[in-house]
Formats: sequence, C-alpha cells, structure tokens
Amino acid sequence: MYSKCGSLLYARRLFDKTPDRDLVTWNSILAAYAVSAEFDVDVIQEGFHLFRLLRESVVSTSRLTLAPVLKLCLLSGYVWASEAVHGYAVKIGLEWDAFVSGALVNIYSKFGQFRDAGLLFDGMQERDVVLWNVMLKAYVQMGLEKEVFRLFSEFHRSGLRPDAVSVRCVLSGFSDVFSDKSKRHMEQVQAYASKLYLYDDNSDVILWNKTLSEYMQAGENWAAVKGFINMNRSNEDYDGVTLVVVLAAVSGTNDLVLGQQIHGMAVKSGFELAVSVANSLINMYTKMGCIYFAREVFTNMEELDIVSWNSMISSCAQNSLEEESVNLFMGLLHDGLRPDHFTLASVLRACSSLTDGLHLSKQIHVHALITGIIADSFVSTALIDVYSKSGRIDEAELLFQNKDNFDLASCNAMMFGYIMNNDSHKALKLFTLLHRGGEKLDQITLATVAKACGCLVGLELGKQTHAHVIKGGFDSDLCVSSGILDMYIKCGDLEDAHIVFNAISAPDDVAWTAMISGCVENGDEDRALWIYHQMRQSDVLPDEYTFATLIKASSCLTALEQGRQIHANVVKLDCVIDTFVGTALVDMYAKCGNIEDSYQLFKKLDVRNIALWNAMLVGLAQHGNGEEALNLFKSMKFYGIEPDKVTFIGVLSACSHSGLVPEAHKYFDSMYTNYGIEPEIEHYSCLVDALGRAGLVREAEKLIVSMPFEASASMYRALLGACRVQGDTETGKRVAEQLLASEPFDSSAYVLLSNIYAATNRWDDVTDARKLMKRKNVKKDPGFSWIDVKNKVHLFVVDDRSHPQAEIIYDKLEELITKIREEGYAPDTDFVLLDVEQEEKERALYYHSEKLAIAFGLISTPPFTTIRIIKNLRVCGDCHNAVKYISKVYGREIVLRDANRFHRFRDGSCSCGDYW
Repeated sequence: MYSKCGSLLYARRLFDKTPDRDLVTWNSILAAYAVSAEFDVDVIQEGFHLFRLLRESVVSTSRLTLAPVLKLCLLSGYVWASEAVHGYAVKIGLEWDAFVSGALVNIYSKFGQFRDAGLLFDGMQERDVVLWNVMLKAYVQMGLEKEVFRLFSEFHRSGLRPDAVSVRCVLSGFSDVFSDKSKRHMEQVQAYASKLYLYDDNSDVILWNKTLSEYMQAGENWAAVKGFINMNRSNEDYDGVTLVVVLAAVSGTNDLVLGQQIHGMAVKSGFELAVSVANSLINMYTKMGCIYFAREVFTNMEELDIVSWNSMISSCAQNSLEEESVNLFMGLLHDGLRPDHFTLASVLRACSSLTDGLHLSKQIHVHALITGIIADSFVSTALIDVYSKSGRIDEAELLFQNKDNFDLASCNAMMFGYIMNNDSHKALKLFTLLHRGGEKLDQITLATVAKACGCLVGLELGKQTHAHVIKGGFDSDLCVSSGILDMYIKCGDLEDAHIVFNAISAPDDVAWTAMISGCVENGDEDRALWIYHQMRQSDVLPDEYTFATLIKASSCLTALEQGRQIHANVVKLDCVIDTFVGTALVDMYAKCGNIEDSYQLFKKLDVRNIALWNAMLVGLAQHGNGEEALNLFKSMKFYGIEPDKVTFIGVLSACSHSGLVPEAHKYFDSMYTNYGIEPEIEHYSCLVDALGRAGLVREAEKLIVSMPFEASASMYRALLGACRVQGDTETGKRVAEQLLASEPFDSSAYVLLSNIYAATNRWDDVTDARKLMKRKNVKKDPGFSWIDVKNKVHLFVVDDRSHPQAEIIYDKLEELITKIREEGYAPDTDFVLLDVEQEEKERALYYHSEKLAIAFGLISTPPFTTIRIIKNLRVCGDCHNAVKYISKVYGREIVLRDANRFHRFRDGSCSCGDYW
C-alpha cells in the first residue's frame, strides 16, 4: 500500500521492522524500489543492496523476485548489473523462464548488446508478439537487412501474427534497400500490411515513400522535397518513414530553413519522438553545420539508440568539438551501450586533435583488440591517424603492416602520417608501391602525394603527380586541384600555380587563400592583394587565415591604407577576435609606421597570448619606444605570461635602440637565470648592437670573440656601422676583414669601410676599397626610398629626375634646403665618398633619395598630415639630421623606416635619440 501510494520511506521503515520476512515481503520492497526508481534514480543502488541481502538470507527466490530487479537493471543503465542477474537466473534455473528471458532480451537490446539478445531470443521456447517486436527493432538498429526480413518471416510462420508495430518497424527501418532480393522482401511486407489493413487510412503513404526514396537514391534531392510538398498539398498523411526520407533529401540541399520547417512538422505530428526521425534530424543539422540544433534534438530524445550516440559523437568530432565528442562517448558507456566500429572511429578522430588524447586512444585500441573491431577499416585507419598525429609513427606503421587485406584508406592515412612526421620520402615510396601494384587510387591519395612533393620542394616529382592526376581524370576534383596548387606554390613555381588556379571552375576559400598565401610567400605581395580583390568579386568570403595572410602582405609592402581597408573587412566579417588576425594587425600597424594605432588595437584586444605581446614589444622596440617596451615586458610578468626567445629579442632591441646598455646586460643575464632560456645568436647580436650604438665598439668586439657561436654577417655589419659612426678606423678595418672572410661578396662591407676612410680623408684607402670591390665584381645595392600616396607607390633614387613631377619636386627640394639652412642645418660632407670640392659634396647630399621622397610628400599630401617614407638601406647621418630640421620647419611629423628601425621626426627631434 505504501509503495503504491508513493511513499517508499514508510514502506522501507515497515520492512525494516518486520521480524519474519518471507518471499512476499522481499518481493514487495523490491517492487517498491523499482517503482520509485522511475522517478528517482538515486534509489537504484539501495534496491541492488536489498537484492544482495535477499540472496544472503535463507529465503528462496522466484521469477516475481527477478521482475523488479531486472527493472532496476534497465533503469540503471548498467550492463554489468544485467549480466550479474542473468548469471543468477541461470544458477537458480530461471534462465529460460518466459518472463525472465524476455526481460533480459529487452534489456540487452536497449543496451545495444544485440548479440546477447539474439542468443537468448533464439533459445526461448515461448515468445510473444512484444518480444518478436523487440528483436525486430534490435536488428533494424544494427542495420542487418537480411536478418530483419528472416526474422519477420519466422515471426509470420510462428503462428503469431505481426502487428502494426512490427510492420512499421521494418518499413521505417529500411526505407532504402538496394538489392533486388531486399526489394522483393520489402514489397511482401508492404503487401502484408495492406492485407491486414494496418495502413487502411493511409494506404498511399507506402507508394509516396517509395517514390520519394527513388528520387533521393538517384541524387535528385529537390525532386524528393517537391514530392513531399505535393504530398502535403494533396492532404495525404505521412509517417515516420516519409520524414526520414525527406530529411535525408533536405540534408543534400543544405537548406536550413526548409529543414527547420520539416522539423516543425515532425514536432506537430508527434513523429519527432520516433528514434529514426530524431536520428534523421540530428544527421540533417549536423551536415548543415548546426551542431547546436543537433544537440538540442539529442538532449530531448526520450529513447537513444547506438545510432543516436554515434551521430552526435561524429558530428562533434567533425565540428572541432573534440572534448564534447569524448564526453559523449563516456556518456554512451555510462548508459551501458556497447560502442561499435562507427563509435570508435569517430571518438578516435576526436582524440587525434586533443593534446592528451593519446591515453584514451590506447584504451580504445585495447578495447578494439579484445572485441575484434580492430579488423574494421574505419577503426584501424583512425588508429593509424591518431598515432601519427601524436608522433608515434612506429605504432602507426605496426598497425598498418599487420593489416590482412589491402585498404586504400589506411594507405592514405599512413602516407599522411609520414608527411606529418617529416618523412615525405616514405610517403612517396608507399605511393610508388601502390602505383606499381596496380591499385586503384582515389583523390585523397593524389592530394596527399602532391602535399609530400610540396614538403620536399620536389617540383619534378610534383609535375609527374600532376600528369598522373590529369591522366586519371582527377584534375576537376577541388581537393586534388588545391593540393596540386599548394605543391607548385611551395616549390616556388607561381606561373604554373596560376595556371592550375585559373583552371579551377569554382575555387573555394581554401584555394583562394592558398593562392594569396603563395604570392606572399614568394614575395609577390601586390599580386596577393589583387587576387584578394578578385576573390571578393567572386562572392567567396575570406576566413581568418586569409586575413592574416593579407595583413602580412600589407606589412611587407608597408601599405598602411591597404592594411586599414583589410582591417575594415576584418571587422565587417567579425574576424577581429581571432588571435592570429589580431596579432597580424598589431604587427602590420607597427611595421607601417603607425605605432599609436598598433598599441591602441593591442589594448583593445586584451588577449594574453605570447605571440600578440611579442608583436607589440618588437614594434615598440623598432620605433625606439624603449621605456614603453620594457614596461610592457614588466606587464607580461604581472599577468603571468611566460616570455620566450622572441620576447627577449624585442626587449634587447628596445635597449639597443634606446641606448640602455646596463639594462641590456641585465635582461641578457636574466634569460637563463630567471627563465631557463639559453641565449641564441640573435640575442648576442642584439647585445653587440646595443654596445656598438653606445660607442662601446671594443667591448662589442670582445663579446663577439667570447660568445659560444660563430659570429653572423649581420652582427659584423652592425658593428662595422658602429665603427663608422664612432670613426674607429682601426676596429672597423678588423671587423671588415672578418665580414669579408664570412661573406666575400657583401657590398655593405666595402661601402662601410669606404665611409670610415672617407670620414678621415683617407682617399687613397677609399680608392683601394672601390678597386677591390670592382676586381671581385661586387655590386653595391642601390639606395632608394619610396612613399605611398593614395595607394600608389612613388620610388626615388639619388639625383632621380625620372618622376613625371620631377621639376616641381626639385623646386620644393631647393626651397626646403634653403629653409632648413636658415634654421641651422649644415650638410655633413663626411657622408660623401668623393674627393671633390666642398660645394659639390654639399649638392651631392641634397639629392639623396629620402630627401626627394619627402619633398614629393610635402607637395602631394595635405598640411599637418604625417609623411611616411621607407628606405631600403640605413639612412645616412646627413639625411637624418636634415629630416629633423624639415619636421620643425614644416610642422610635419615624418616617419622614416630604414633597414634597421623606424625614425619618428617631430619638432626637430627623432624618436631614436640618435641611437640608430
């Protein structure tokens, strides 16, 4: 009474006080727990505890005892509990009791243990209609077409008549059959249904379903959808099978709105509760990339089968929700279902993208070995992939070599694994074996081989692969074409890359981005920006990687206006929060001379990512904002961001460009002491540069001799430049000899040495240096400067008169020379490498390329706007001094980027503090 009135508490109190408990008492309390467990799963464990106490008592049990216990097993979701009760039933002779065995068949079926359910079912002497339907549903869920029709036939011959549930189970489970034999069986089931008037009110549904299925199988998805629309307009009823078919068709159309409308119809008609329909909804939303809607359907399902779990696990793995996929897998196991090969392949795919996924993958591997699923192609291929991505190429090879039969998918995974582990030669060797063995290759194979050729920069091998692609008719496949395109780009063959790209009828965002990235990687940034313009005209939207590449192109071109336009597109397409894009933008603004916008954007992003902080730190250092750079470094420590090698290059550069020698030594020493980072040659180079700029050239020379690396040419060049500034001829000559020993054709060594000699009027030595340079056929890099005005680049060389506005430019230059001389400018003729009269030396300095570019900037840009100039070489001392005066006289801010750093001239001073 207490149990049926919903008071388990009072029922248990009375049970505990009962002195003489017979079997009826025990059965009653177990039944009470089974009833309560439907609403409160927390009582299940106590119910099991009571059953264990009963087994320890002297009271004998019966089938009525096992009834509530088996219900508790079903509600618990524990397979082991069901198996334990099954074992107990065998022990007491109740295994083949119709009620007990029937309950076990039902439990095993719902837990996905179809093999155990089938063995029990086949051994039963008495089987009712409900039990037959349970087994039919189990075989349908397993996708065992032949077994379903065999079982339905046996059911019919058993003397029991299949009912409406039986018929609907078969028809809805196999709406698509392909073999002639299966089609005949399906027609017989449909005929049986019609004969028994099971579809009396909607007999046309079967014909409609058949028609819709035929459309979908032929790939005519829209025809199937239109057929369903006509079916509704004709006021024809539909069933679960109809919805399964039309949802599969909608998945092929990628029309989300239409899919949601059909979902609404399923909810309205109540068919949403059918497992097959709900699974079809999950499948449809997943294929359209709407993982959130798929999860909503999954969460609201009253009954979940293995297909439901597999659909969600797979969709999460495919949509980069790897942790969610693994959590769902754990949920499947907790529900007592046994994973199949699709489950394992999907969760292994998720594990391959997780940093700690290897441990779980090994456990799955063991499970696959024990259950024999390892022989399945999907599972073995997924294991090869996960081991390869984890760097365990030996384990992957062992799996691959132990396969009994040829499997192209595993071969593809193995080749890709070799590439990922930097062994593309092995990938090509495996491809050669496949080709010689006459195996049929697919598009994935050829795309992978093209990638291997690109990694090896093997253009000839790549061209052979391309020929094989054309011969096999795979050149129209977008995946293969993109692979061939990427191969040509990595091999530096942009012309053939363009031919391949132009042959792609409808390139996707990956192909467009590959082409843009290839241009940037090969130094053709202008073409990269032009291709981006074509991409937008083709209505293909760029992604974060496209933007990061385009921003890099703008940085290389120092094209600030182009960069700003791309930034606007980034904001418009909501990609600014991406860390890579944000870092690229911060770097671009800094490299284009706009450190204010760079710093402002950096603060807005508020991301604690080391790459972003490094970009800002290096940008501040290049602009001579040493104090701000060092304060930023202190902020990194405050926010717990661990510095790396790049960070210290920025820190040491900031010290170098700001004359902070003691600080440079302090940070250099702290690298290993405080952070365990071994200084590399770049860090030594920064320290040498700091010492040289501060005039400590001898100390810098000693540091080069004492460091554990062989000095680089750039290090000697920096020190030689410092010798030039300090007028240290003796040290300069030694450093020049070292530089020429390492790079005998480095023109900068001869030029800097000539500068040193010229500054001390040693004209014979200047002549000798020039003669030696000529004898060795060393060509000096010409100095040139350029300015970007209204997205057009104007380039100038010394004494250049080729510009269309040359006459106006030279008039402006004469004017500004006059004005700055009145302000106090005096030409520094030490920078003239000719032994000529003083007046000629001065005029030679007037027409340096940077002065011409600034003159053009003054006449072609509005007053008070910033003039931005780029020079390919280091700015000479005279021009540096002149620009300081120009900024003061004309009230303009002038940003000049040379080969070493940025110079910001404002009100007669430079941001470098003359440490350049």
